[in-house]
Amino acid sequence: MTGRVLITAGATGLGRAMGEAFEAAGYEVWVTDIDDAALAALPPAWQVRRADASDEGQMAALLGEIGDEGPLEALCANAGVAGPTARIEDIALEDWRACMAVNLEGAFLAAKLAAPMMKAAGQGAMIFTSSTAGQYGFPHRAPYAAAKWGVIGLMKTVAMELGPHGIRANAICPGAVEGPRMEGVLAREAAAKGMTRDAVYQGYAQGTAMGRLIEARDVAAMAVFLASDAARLVSGQVIAVDGFTVNPDPKP
Repeated sequence: MTGRVLITAGATGLGRAMGEAFEAAGYEVWVTDIDDAALAALPPAWQVRRADASDEGQMAALLGEIGDEGPLEALCANAGVAGPTARIEDIALEDWRACMAVNLEGAFLAAKLAAPMMKAAGQGAMIFTSSTAGQYGFPHRAPYAAAKWGVIGLMKTVAMELGPHGIRANAICPGAVEGPRMEGVLAREAAAKGMTRDAVYQGYAQGTAMGRLIEARDVAAMAVFLASDAARLVSGQVIAVDGFTVNPDPKP
């Protein structure tokens, strides 16, 4: 076994792709999510637990259970929600807070609770899922962009604090990822901008140097690399997997 990895929000999308990639690399995969149906459909070899990434009690119980089994070599703080798609003046405070609770506070809790385990082992890799929205900002997505910027600041601070203990921290910034979650974003953005879904899709694709959206496996491969010995001195870095965003808000 290469090691043990915990992936938050690991039952679908990017999280599941990460689980599959880490399993292929020889890791024991632990996954938490709140989607019961998706959890039930995960591979039987995975350690599957229901826990809300933004609930400190639930996450503490989960990390305690993992600690009883042995060290945690890698953490993928991946939990996230799209949040509202609206003009800043139309965003309700409760929707802002709900987006922050999962995207930013969830990442904080995962790092906070995993840190003592990794410090005791003298090694570990923390991989935070941010977004290209956390690098450039994004119109009509203020809560999401702010949270993902916050994840980068959190990651860099964690890398500074935990580096002396042999622990690395990095952030992956996916661009637009093909899949059901992106379809929801496209639908909401099309409604907010008075455009068709296809026009919004083409805008995302044309906003990249490679002219296409990415796939979940592209992000998963980067996560496995960052957890590996090949990246033993890679820490505090913000790495975009996006086909290179050249225009974060293109107009098709």
